[in-house]
Amino acid sequence: MTPVKNWLRDNLKGDPILWGIVLTFGLISIAVVYSATGTLAYKKMGGNTEYYLFKHSSLIFIGLAFVWLAHKINYRYYAKLSLLALIFSVPLLIYTYLKGSNINEASRWLTIPVINQTFQPSDLAKLALISYLASILSKRQMNIESKQTLIPLFLWSGLICGLIAMSNISTGLLLFLTCLLLMFIGRIPMKSIMIMIAVGALFGSIALALGQRASTALSRIENFMDKDQTVFQLEQSYIAIATGGVLGKGPGNSDQRNVLPHPYSDFIYAIIIEEYGMLGGAVILFLYLAFLYRGMMAVTNSLGAFGGLLSAGISFSLVIQAMVNMGVAVGLGPITGLPLPLLSMGGTSLIFTGISIGIILSVSRSEHEAKLAATPTANKPANVLTHA
Repeated sequence: MTPVKNWLRDNLKGDPILWGIVLTFGLISIAVVYSATGTLAYKKMGGNTEYYLFKHSSLIFIGLAFVWLAHKINYRYYAKLSLLALIFSVPLLIYTYLKGSNINEASRWLTIPVINQTFQPSDLAKLALISYLASILSKRQMNIESKQTLIPLFLWSGLICGLIAMSNISTGLLLFLTCLLLMFIGRIPMKSIMIMIAVGALFGSIALALGQRASTALSRIENFMDKDQTVFQLEQSYIAIATGGVLGKGPGNSDQRNVLPHPYSDFIYAIIIEEYGMLGGAVILFLYLAFLYRGMMAVTNSLGAFGGLLSAGISFSLVIQAMVNMGVAVGLGPITGLPLPLLSMGGTSLIFTGISIGIILSVSRSEHEAKLAATPTANKPANVLTHA
């Protein structure tokens, strides 16, 4: 066995297909962001395009390092930390809303002292809420319809999603949908899920009334519904997609990156299609669906309910955000401002994405190792990277 295979066997545990998808996304992200930041580099860095290449590449490698670190930790520890993280998230979200950095009329970011990097507390809150719901649902399967189970689920889900929606409606809504999915998978009765929807509507109404984004969300929905209304971002996105054709213009040959707002984040999918064509866009869609499939496999393969629910919740959260981002780029939904996970240029969000993926890999690693331990020695495979 070669040294490379030995290293992979010893260090990259868990689902090998998922590892391959994540590494592929990382390479694609570096190439596309480098191309899409040409105009930004010209305006802010005097034409030094390599600045964003090295910055984004560094963040990708840091994100992958967090994937590796998180996948080495037994996922069961996250159940113990989830409630503490939730409690910590509430004042953090409130403080961010009141005192956070205001960008595009929304206070979603806190600036971390010393390193001077922005951080979205909603990233921490999302991960904490998904872990908490998975933990409660797995522990209380025998009393799934009791008030002791349902009330904490409803209150925490409504509170966290509502606080996030005060400055980021789309993120709050997608997290709420993820909560509903987890409850459905966790065998919460449909009548209770309907109550959960009512609770979400209540907290959502409060968030819209007190929050910063109600008028913006309303105008975006109106613009989407009015087919005679021309929205500049969407118009430029359509041009990028239409001129990309089947095979695209080639890497680095995008024209719309010089016109389209945020081509390296919110509308990076349009740039991908322009440069790599509909074929490239289809490949990206396939990779996300494959990511979701591998993450959801834990529901049936997991030896315990917590691992399956945790993996499914995180996978669904990441992929549905990707679907919304791609849907916006091709005109299937109103503009949301959500980045494309694993591909868009980002800062600390890449770290939390890395942690999330690492948790999924930790589930597959831990469960596979448990199955190996229960398998007779003669039947054990030599390389854990070969399992499906």
